[in-house]
Amino acid sequence: MPETMSTSDESSSVLGRSAPDPTFFVHHRGESTDGGSDGVRNPFSTPDRSVPPTPAPASVISFSGSGSASFSDQPMYRRHDSRISVQSAPRPMARDVREQPHGTDSGVDTSSTHHTPMRSSFMPPRALRQSTIRDPARSSLVPRAKRMMRSHMLTGAIEKPWVAEKDAKETWSYWIVYVIAFIGVAAAVIRCYFSYAQTPLIGNVCLILEDNFDTFDTQNVWMHEVSMSGFGNSEFEMTTDSPNNSFVRDGRLYIVPTLTSDVIGYNNIFNGYTYNLTGCTDGNSTNCGAVSNETLGTVIPPVMSARIHTREPYTIKYGKVEITAKLPRGDWLWPALWMLPLDDAYGPWPRSGEIDIMEARGNSQEYKAQGIDYVRGSLNWGPFTWLNGVSKTFGWWTNRRKTFADGFHTYSLEWTPEFIRIYVDSRLTYMLFHKFDEPFFDLGGFPPVVQNGSQFIETPNPWASGTKNVAPFDQPFYLIVNLAVGGTSGWFPDGVGNKPWLDGSISAMRDFAEKQDEWYATWPQTIEERALVVDSVKMWRLC
Repeated sequence: MPETMSTSDESSSVLGRSAPDPTFFVHHRGESTDGGSDGVRNPFSTPDRSVPPTPAPASVISFSGSGSASFSDQPMYRRHDSRISVQSAPRPMARDVREQPHGTDSGVDTSSTHHTPMRSSFMPPRALRQSTIRDPARSSLVPRAKRMMRSHMLTGAIEKPWVAEKDAKETWSYWIVYVIAFIGVAAAVIRCYFSYAQTPLIGNVCLILEDNFDTFDTQNVWMHEVSMSGFGNSEFEMTTDSPNNSFVRDGRLYIVPTLTSDVIGYNNIFNGYTYNLTGCTDGNSTNCGAVSNETLGTVIPPVMSARIHTREPYTIKYGKVEITAKLPRGDWLWPALWMLPLDDAYGPWPRSGEIDIMEARGNSQEYKAQGIDYVRGSLNWGPFTWLNGVSKTFGWWTNRRKTFADGFHTYSLEWTPEFIRIYVDSRLTYMLFHKFDEPFFDLGGFPPVVQNGSQFIETPNPWASGTKNVAPFDQPFYLIVNLAVGGTSGWFPDGVGNKPWLDGSISAMRDFAEKQDEWYATWPQTIEERALVVDSVKMWRLC
């Protein structure tokens, strides 16, 4: 009678109730010399009837007790399933199928009279259930030992000839590096020392004005300039002495631009209205009022602002000025801290000179002609208005991370008979340094002959009688603080930043006023952001 598997093994193999061990093991049996049933046979040799047959592969094992084939030789097509049960295979016989034992002690059922039929090797395998062959003597895998990497380390003594005898070139290269480094550091120290030692200083100065704006003293220190003249630049604002445009609050001076339309109405700016400027200080009465006329194209200045200057006692001829201020933000705003001569000793502007301590534009940082992140200092001088040498004596400083409207900065002027220096916050961040070592007439490089009206004349030297190399900046100057808007002087170049007017147009102010909705939208609504805010003013005179 054939040997049978135990109940637990049969249940696991046939019914698949417990998961098989994923590793397959085969019993290792000792070699037999007598050719008995326990002998080791070559599974790839041709079967011999005298030798117990080798169990057929799992693909051809018959699950029937008879010698007839249990399964059809026709290939079976399965769904995409890795498991096939006995029930899913076709069975032509009605009787029960019994599993042929695997892994018995003898390895083969020799008592059975039925043998597995031979099948063609080219036929597809029959579909059988999965079975697991395992070695109960081994319960776990034995990990394979890692192969040691081959060592390439030298085992003998390592020869180091450079230790016994050093190369002279190596020694020289070593010291050359340190010598050059020392020379570089020494040169930097010497340069810094002589740069500091040769920096011209202003010398002894005496304080003549310090205004922290606890009050707004317009009787003794400051004076309003009330006018519609445009101040030589055809500016688009009128300057007033109204507290709406200039006042002191919390120890600071505010100069605020406001809209004229808030006072007289928008339509009256363009037609049918006469505006008289109360308290006008201009010597020309035509600059004290305006009439809007649509036919003539005349308009009333669309903006009101303020302009103040120090009275006569507070003037300097050589000295120092410091102004701490925060600039306004808004398109076409033009804040300025500057100085003019008390007397036109060499003639009308620009013959008698002008000192611009700070000028700026309120346009944003995206403005291509230097917006609110730039400040500029300059000197104006020349024999005629159209022969101004300012292009030879100007400079600027830029704030790369913030704008000059984000906080307070100190704008300074140092002025001596030897030089003029204009800077912001520190001498290191100077905008202009001009040394008086050449006459301004020679510096200008003016043409020898110019046309004055209908005739040609020799270009005059207005400073021939002045201090050599210093004139016209050898006279007393007073300080001006103002906030202008627009103008046709070229300070705002044509075609940059959607400029709503052209400098050469006779209707420039009217064109500007018609675009009020556009440029006023860029002005902050808070006074602190829209105003030129001055924290303090100090003036020293050279002692």
